[in-house]
Amino acid sequence: MGVQAEEALELASFDEFVNYLRANTRVFMEVGEKTYYLTHTDEYWRVQDCSELNEKGHFTDCSELVATLNDLLGLACLDGKTIEDAFADAKFYKSIQE
Repeated sequence: MGVQAEEALELASFDEFVNYLRANTRVFMEVGEKTYYLTHTDEYWRVQDCSELNEKGHFTDCSELVATLNDLLGLACLDGKTIEDAFADAKFYKSIQE
């Protein structure tokens, strides 16, 4: 689990975002009032809700675990929208690993 950077990333296109996520394997995504953590851990991709912590103090999953980034991008796990659907209204932040 990372810490959200203060300054937003400048990702001009969805393809640029996908390339960033593929290379860095984790990013924070703000959509309206909600913040999500998109991450690749333990061989799976997942989207986590940053507003809820589990018993271990980690963000809770709000998507199923999937094997590929393309599978993750196709999930409608953001209030019924896919990541691509929400991209234009989202801000992205680097995940700083402690």
